[in-house]
Amino acid sequence: MKVQEIHLISRPQGTPTADNFSLVERELAPIEDGEVLISNQWMSVDPYMRGRMIDRASYVAPFKLNEVMEGGAIGEVIESKNPKLPVGTKVSHTYGWRSHVISDGSDLTPLPSTSLPLQSFLGIMGMPGMTAWTGLFRIAELKPGETVFVSAASGAVGSAVCQMAKLQGCTVIGSAGSDEKVESLKALGVDAVINYKTAGDLTQALAEAAPQGIDVYFENVGGEHLVAALNNMNEFGRIAVCGMIADYNATELQPGPSNIGLLIVKKLKMQGFIVMDHWQHYGDFAAQMGQWIAEDKIKWDETIYEGLAQAPEAFIGLFEGKNKGKMLVKL
Repeated sequence: MKVQEIHLISRPQGTPTADNFSLVERELAPIEDGEVLISNQWMSVDPYMRGRMIDRASYVAPFKLNEVMEGGAIGEVIESKNPKLPVGTKVSHTYGWRSHVISDGSDLTPLPSTSLPLQSFLGIMGMPGMTAWTGLFRIAELKPGETVFVSAASGAVGSAVCQMAKLQGCTVIGSAGSDEKVESLKALGVDAVINYKTAGDLTQALAEAAPQGIDVYFENVGGEHLVAALNNMNEFGRIAVCGMIADYNATELQPGPSNIGLLIVKKLKMQGFIVMDHWQHYGDFAAQMGQWIAEDKIKWDETIYEGLAQAPEAFIGLFEGKNKGKMLVKL
């Protein structure tokens, strides 16, 4: 059968463009004993994928040129020669950026029977939700009643962090890049939201939003956000470094914040983390998140692009602020 794939055909210099990608059609071989054929229904695009477009050693191998890319996806088994995975089984896997994939089942996770929409396992019940929970509770060691600052607060990770911190009785300050996103965060109960594109001096804006100082900073952006957070951190504050999207498309190394010495003066802890290193705790996360959702204590947004051919546009949109909540592609 013929299938479609998105290939990376050139490495971006700065912000990716449509010319870096190609939609390719190829013939897929018949499945063999023990294998299944999956029709992908949803795929995820995520900021970390930008790092995989650079040919350098990192915590995950770079994408190869002129080959299909990878990423989180949800699909349905439509043909099976594996008794453990009958036709109709819904699965999650890391073979996105394509319409179909063949697997022996070892790299598939069957999804539970649930009333939740399938795509939630790419968002609030998947890697973004798990990232928020891990960074907030395992890395930043959040305590009830603290003051939390979240950059990129309207994204899939940031919005989950905001809501989980509010559930702990915390004061939450978020940053976002549009008035629409500011209002959506306020609707989630975030105490103060800064539009960083119009705020002017971010350090001053954060000081006004959090006159009591910041105990925990959930870092998604870097750059001036990190400078402002360091200036406003309380003693013994903690910074969970999830991402630094402000630097992902930089064509040369950016200088570090000039106030990094505040880590010493304020006795701060700053730790980067990769969520896959904590995946053994997914069961604990899923049980807690499932309970919060059942009790209507957590809400989430999705931005959906239709069709595999739109995947590059959806990915590029991450760096243009076009997503509110999780950016998804419906195949």
